[in-house]
Amino acid sequence: MTPSQLRAFHLVAESGSFSAAARQSGLSQPNLSGQVTALEKSHGVHLFDRRGRSVAPTETGRQLHGITTRLFALQDEAQALLEGERTLTRGHLRIAADSAHHVVAIMAALRQRGSLTFALSIDNSAIVLDRLLRHEADVAVMAKSISDPRLHALRLRTDRIVLFVPAGHPLARRDRANLAALDGQELVLRERGSITREVLEQAMAAADIRPGAIVEVQTREGVREAVAAGFGVGAVFESELGDDRRFRPVAVADTDLEVAEYAVCLQERRRVALVRAFMDEAARLASS
Repeated sequence: MTPSQLRAFHLVAESGSFSAAARQSGLSQPNLSGQVTALEKSHGVHLFDRRGRSVAPTETGRQLHGITTRLFALQDEAQALLEGERTLTRGHLRIAADSAHHVVAIMAALRQRGSLTFALSIDNSAIVLDRLLRHEADVAVMAKSISDPRLHALRLRTDRIVLFVPAGHPLARRDRANLAALDGQELVLRERGSITREVLEQAMAAADIRPGAIVEVQTREGVREAVAAGFGVGAVFESELGDDRRFRPVAVADTDLEVAEYAVCLQERRRVALVRAFMDEAARLASS
């Protein structure tokens, strides 16, 4: 095992293909392929499943990727320390978020610094947190309060959960309603792990409110379409509802459904240049 073999493996694992890794690194594709093959043969392991032009790490490859992420993060941290505060001009940042709405402003601000690229994955808060802890993301933005010494969190903003219904729904005639209005109502909610669902279900349980059937949908878009089709009452962050004439928002009058959104990174990676830049932009936007 050599440093160049580990670097080649890491580049391919980060980009998802040998050709993309070659373009981004300036190395030749045969060079990268040869380095990875040599690493696999020297240890008798299989690190990637080839899928056409793309690759996906095997379980061994995924574990090794977690190690190389930490390894090269420390190298980046050492370089950042030695270079001081020199302007950040290039790099690739992996972001996991529970909503694109809350993260694009930070990404846009970072783009002004130079030729930066991003990989943004959107999932529920539980998956976002897991991706960060597995070193599959460099930073995260999520609506989940965290008390974990491994993590550094910065409060970005506060949003609130509102209900939304089709224009013809009985609740559509009301701008505000008590939470008890959901008693016996059919609901359309994200899968478990969604902070929207978690907060709403906790509030209903505390008030002994028992809704009717719950239709579980994995994506926000799916929730919207199911609500539009009349499957039940939906719940969403107010900032995400947008101006869709199919729906009427209904604020919950008697229950605090406010939720804070946080920018999060691993404590051990706070000084890595791109991670630090992301958190700095998040802090600037939070204070504006």
